[in-house]
Amino acid sequence: MLDKTLNMKGTLVSLSTPVVMGILNVTPDSFYADSRKQTEAAIEERIRTILSEGAQIIDVGGYSSRPDAAEVSPEEEMERLAFALEILNAYYPEAIVSVDTFRAGVARKCVEEYGVAMINDISGGELDAGMFATVADLKVPYIMMHMRGTPQTMQQYTGYTDMMEEIMLYFASKVRELRLLGVNDIILDPGFGFSKTVDQNYHLMNHLQEFGVFGLPLLVGISRKSMIYKYLGGSPAESLNGTTVLNTIALMNGADILRVHDVKAAVEAVKLVTKTVNCQLSTINS
Repeated sequence: MLDKTLNMKGTLVSLSTPVVMGILNVTPDSFYADSRKQTEAAIEERIRTILSEGAQIIDVGGYSSRPDAAEVSPEEEMERLAFALEILNAYYPEAIVSVDTFRAGVARKCVEEYGVAMINDISGGELDAGMFATVADLKVPYIMMHMRGTPQTMQQYTGYTDMMEEIMLYFASKVRELRLLGVNDIILDPGFGFSKTVDQNYHLMNHLQEFGVFGLPLLVGISRKSMIYKYLGGSPAESLNGTTVLNTIALMNGADILRVHDVKAAVEAVKLVTKTVNCQLSTINS
C-alpha cells in the first residue's frame, strides 16, 4: 500500500509515521481551562511550545465545541482566529496551520487571507451547505468529523441502531460527494466525544481499524476528553495519563494524526509505537 500523504500548500507531507497536531484554542470557554489562550504573549508562547515539542501541525480554534458551549457569531469567530493567525504569520510563517471551523466563509477567509493550509470541520459539512464546494475551490486538505446535531445539542443524539455501520455509511457518502467535487486530501475523524456516550466512545476506539477500508488518513482527538475523566474520575486537568494510554491504543489501530493539548507526550507515544512496530517488522524479516 502506498504511504498516505497530504498536500500542504504545495508540500507533500508523508504520514508514513503518524504526526501530531497541537491544539491552539483562542476561546474563553474551551472545556480544558489551561488550553485557553487569548493574549498575544500567551498565544505566541503556546505556538512556540507546540512547535518545540515536535508537532507538525497547529490547529487553531475560535469556537468552543464542548457540549452546551455558547453560540459564537461568524464575525466573533473570525475576529478571534484573525488575531491568532496574525501572530502565527508574524512569528512562525513556516508553520503548517489548520483552522477548526464549520463555516465556509470563515474557512475561505482563513485560507485566502492568512495562508491556512487545512480546514478541520467538526460537522462534516452538515452545519454549512457551502463547505464542501468551498474546500474543493480552495484545494486544501479537509478534516471531516462525524457528529450529529450541533455542539449545543449533540449529546441528545446518541441513539444508534448500529453505531459503527452508521458512521461508516456517513463517511462513505460524504467521501463520494467530496471526490465528485474534486477534493483530493480527505482526513476522517470519527468524532470521539461528539454525539456519543462514554461507552460508545470506547466501542469506537475498539473498532478503529475498520476505518482502514477507506484508505484515507485517520485523525483521533481524545485529548483530556470526558470519556477519560468520566470513567476514571477527576477532571480534564488530571487526564494526561489516560490521554496517552488511549493515544497509544489509537496509534496501534491505525491513527495517522493525533490532535492533542500535550504535544510532548503524544510525540513520545508516536516514537515508542513506531519503534515497536519497526522492531516487529525487522524481527519477522530477519
